[in-house]
Amino acid sequence: MPLPESPRTICILRLSALGDVCNLVPAVRAIQRRHPQASITWVIGKAEYLLLQGLEGVEFIVYDKASGVKGLLELRRSLNERCFDVLLLMQVALRASALSLAIRARTRLGFDRKRAKDFQWLVTNHHIPESANGHVLDGFLDFARMLGARDLSLRWNIPIPPEEREKAQLLVPENTPYIVLSPCSTQRTRNFRNWSAQGYAEVIRHIAQQYGIATILTGGRTSTELQYGEQISLLTPDTTVNAIGGTSLKTLLALIGGAVAVIAPDSGPMHMATAMGTPAIGLYAGSNPLRTGPYLSQQWVVNRYPHAVRTYMGTSEDKLRWGQRVRHPHVMDIIKPIDVIEKFDTLMLTVKQNQ
Repeated sequence: MPLPESPRTICILRLSALGDVCNLVPAVRAIQRRHPQASITWVIGKAEYLLLQGLEGVEFIVYDKASGVKGLLELRRSLNERCFDVLLLMQVALRASALSLAIRARTRLGFDRKRAKDFQWLVTNHHIPESANGHVLDGFLDFARMLGARDLSLRWNIPIPPEEREKAQLLVPENTPYIVLSPCSTQRTRNFRNWSAQGYAEVIRHIAQQYGIATILTGGRTSTELQYGEQISLLTPDTTVNAIGGTSLKTLLALIGGAVAVIAPDSGPMHMATAMGTPAIGLYAGSNPLRTGPYLSQQWVVNRYPHAVRTYMGTSEDKLRWGQRVRHPHVMDIIKPIDVIEKFDTLMLTVKQNQ
């Protein structure tokens, strides 16, 4: 069965994570430009919906990832009368493959055989072309290409309600430029992406002393993130605002939009910064930023992934599977404060030269 030339109904299945759904939005925009008559339905996770809620031209169906079989049956019932022209299965995970069976679609487009893990190959009937060594965002754009999109310019336009902008403004020190620093990545098993509180504090002190720029700490309400906030606050000047656990995702997006830069490990705020056009200084050692780094800020990334591969795996990155992570508890120790400071200083010099 060939791909439809003018699909009227399109369903996207991508539940998580925050960074990935940010990277997917440009593909949605490209599809909307190519098929303005099509209705787009997106099956998405709860937290991810809170970030993208109100996205123009998209109907969201929220799936609770903790709901298991019950949630799958509820999704099937909610979509019982609908059959989409195209399903875009844009997540490689066993849960997503199983969940896709609750969605009726004539055309089921998934990843190429090399990337179609967790049985995705069995639940799709069309596949994007194989692509070596690409960024996650480029992989999503391949879905838009398969639907005939040619204008692949990067656009996000994620809406932020006025009240969320007002909440963000209340956190900003008066008449003071600021950076957003989100110190922690998602807590998962063997997910060694967090840098040290002491390292962050040294960078924050430098930025305050050299540029008079304040720092707003952001993050979730987990015990790890709250502890980071307390430790960094004790080690940094009065220009640090600890907002960890105190913002919604829309408020965070507004904060990022007004920031001089974002500093964070491999995590959602990196890609939220890209969406808002804010420079992102990513701290990468265990994961390859060429695959998962901030798409428009690769020049500002502290990339110690090649060093980590040599140190902890005894090989070179070209010998590894693309995107393979270095899972060692001390991998982020390779990054030193001076590495981050030098990137920030270069960014500030570049901004000054372009003014």
